[in-house]
Amino acid sequence: MSTTPHSNTILTDATIFARRNLEHIRQVPEKLTNVTIQPLMFVLLFAYVFGGAIKVDGAGYKEYLIGGILIQTLAFGMMGPAMSIATDIQEGVIDRFRSLPSRRSAYLLGHYLAEMVGSLLTITILLGTGFIVGWRSHTGFLHVVQAMLLLLAFASAMIWLGLWLGILVRSPDAVMGIGFVIVFPVTFLSNAFVPIQSLPNILQWVASVNPVSVLIAAVRTLFGNPVAPVTKHTWPLDHPVAAAWIYSIALVALGWIIAQRRYRARTTD
Repeated sequence: MSTTPHSNTILTDATIFARRNLEHIRQVPEKLTNVTIQPLMFVLLFAYVFGGAIKVDGAGYKEYLIGGILIQTLAFGMMGPAMSIATDIQEGVIDRFRSLPSRRSAYLLGHYLAEMVGSLLTITILLGTGFIVGWRSHTGFLHVVQAMLLLLAFASAMIWLGLWLGILVRSPDAVMGIGFVIVFPVTFLSNAFVPIQSLPNILQWVASVNPVSVLIAAVRTLFGNPVAPVTKHTWPLDHPVAAAWIYSIALVALGWIIAQRRYRARTTD
């Protein structure tokens, strides 16, 4: 971006870029599919197709399911910003933006703000759909608020990591392949959809040290939903809420740092 002095703040510049991204959604509403239709399908399919075959102690499978679907969907949310920024780079949009009198970091921040709107929509749809199929929260207001803040912190981490991935790859086509290979096994080799105790022994250890399992256990704990017994005791799974906050904050910091560094390296003449 241009370094010419101007009166706008970085937040003002970022808001302009965020508005640009949201305007793309208005023009091509199909872009909302991954944050609207897809989460809805996941909830309904797992609740009614697999729900009768999977038993969870303490409550029905539908209450167990929602925490896993929330974290998995937010994890796959890294694909959106990655595809968007990779497309901008391939089409030369960023080179044109560099001639504008805006701060360099405002471009990434604008992407982040726009994607957070999508994450809020995703969380709202998932919780609303969960409520319709029978999910309920059984804790107090402050616990629910903390659960929502934790979900937003994790969403922030995935967005920044997605921005980094989009800058890293050579083309938008590579995003889906790389993202799917990373996110798919990490989310399914966890306690997202089945209790860890139902897995083979070696996979129980994998699931027990998987940060996704910790985040899901934390969300279930904060909502008062069933948390399956821990078979392989690790500090994070024994203290899921504290560990989930540590993981989320660390991932946000890591994602922000590597995204900014990679962006500066790729846009420096």
